[in-house]
Order: sequence, then structure tokens, then C-alpha cells
Amino acid sequence: MEAVPTNEKESVGGSGGGDVVEVIDGGGGEGWVDEEEKRRVGVMRGILEKQDPSAKEVDDLTIRRFLRARDLDVEKGSALLLQCLSWRRSFVPNSCISPSEIPNQLADKKLFMQGHDKLGRPVVVGFAGRHRPSKGVEELKRFVVYTLDKICSRMPSGQEKFVAIVDLEGWGYSSCDIRGYLAALSILQDYFPERLGKLLLIHVPSIFMTAWKVVYPFIDNKTKKKISFVENKRLKSTLLDDIDESQLPDIYGGKLRLIPIQDS
Repeated sequence: MEAVPTNEKESVGGSGGGDVVEVIDGGGGEGWVDEEEKRRVGVMRGILEKQDPSAKEVDDLTIRRFLRARDLDVEKGSALLLQCLSWRRSFVPNSCISPSEIPNQLADKKLFMQGHDKLGRPVVVGFAGRHRPSKGVEELKRFVVYTLDKICSRMPSGQEKFVAIVDLEGWGYSSCDIRGYLAALSILQDYFPERLGKLLLIHVPSIFMTAWKVVYPFIDNKTKKKISFVENKRLKSTLLDDIDESQLPDIYGGKLRLIPIQDS
């Protein structure tokens, strides 16, 4: 799911609670589909505020994302968002994750963010081969929330989604972390819905498909449609289809150097 903003500074999409915001925002925030969608957002807000007063601080674009994540089913969308509000209070009591809470994850230097794709979506680059599984997944879960919050805070006005490039070069069984993958997937789908715009898997070793077969059944259908495996021989051309050379990381033939997520 997506982290739900609890005040105007954290609000996603630049709108606070209150009146439904009418927007036509290209490249990931498609705007209001029709009057029926607007009506359902209003109905959903009424349900949310009745059951959880803190929902008054949630902006309408966030409500819309949770509604869309459940195919415009108001009851299911409301339940998902109420669950997220409760989770956020307990898991992120200080409103954000501090770098001091995730030292081991940051030390791996496995996640970077810079640039935007041609639709204005932030680009995130992750190196799966640098991940070091640990006995527990709590720090990883906090790292995922830290990362997604950071990405959301860097989105330009009117944008709601991001693009991720996951580089699997060097990935092997020592990097494999099924529990961690499933925990990260759960956070993305349950607390940050409708945030992922596209996921490109590159430099994929054949051995990775063993782990992929385990994780794949847990990916919801909406997310599956956003995932692409990129052939090595078509790597640069495929990336350039979505990302201008001026915004592409230099290690893939672009002009931007990688910036660690904590420094972005």
C-alpha cells in the first residue's frame, strides 16, 4: 500500500483534504476518469472520516489511488486505506523513517534516484546483487518505507507514479531473499498502491528465475502488467524508449551519475 500523507507537507500530488481536486495530469496521474469516479471518492471520504478522524488529512488523490487499486470498489478501497492509516501510525510513529534506523541497508549502496522518464516520473535504480539478506526483515521493511516516502516526496506536481530499474547483474543465491522480496512487495501493494508506473528488470541471470517463480504468484495483476524483462542486447534502446539520454544514468549510456537514495 502506499504511505498515506498525514499532513499537507506529506500530501502526495500537492493537494490536501477537503474538496475533490479536479486535475488532468499526464503520465501516471490520469486525472478523473469521469463523474462517477469523483462521486466514489466523495463517498469513500465519508466512510473514511467516519471510521478514522485522521482521514480528514488525507488528500483526494491518495483516496483515488486506493480506490483504483480496488477497481473502484468503495468498500474494498476504504478497507485498504483504513488498514494503511492504522499501519502507518504503528510502523512509522514519527511520520518518517530516519536513516539512523536503517544503517545496514544504506551501507549496501544498492538504491539510487535521479532524473525522470519522458512522462515526468522519477527514476529509481536498484542493484539487487548488492543486497545482503539478514536473519530478520524489519530493517529491510523500514528501508522500503524510507525509500518509497523519499520517492513520493520528490514527485513533481501532478505526478503520482515512479519508474524502477532493477539491475540483477551479480545476483546469486547469496543475494536471494524471498522473505525480504515478499515483505517489500506487500508494502508496495498494500500501503503504496498505484505508485509504481513501470518496473524494468535488466541483466537478469537465468538463476534468478528460480526465485521469480516463488515471488510471482504474490504479485497482483495490476502490478504484473507493469513489469518487463529487458534483453541485454536491447538494454540501451529499451531504456531510451522511456527515458531521455539526459535523464538516463551514465552506467547505461546516459548523462546522469547515480545518486544514493539518502543523498537525493
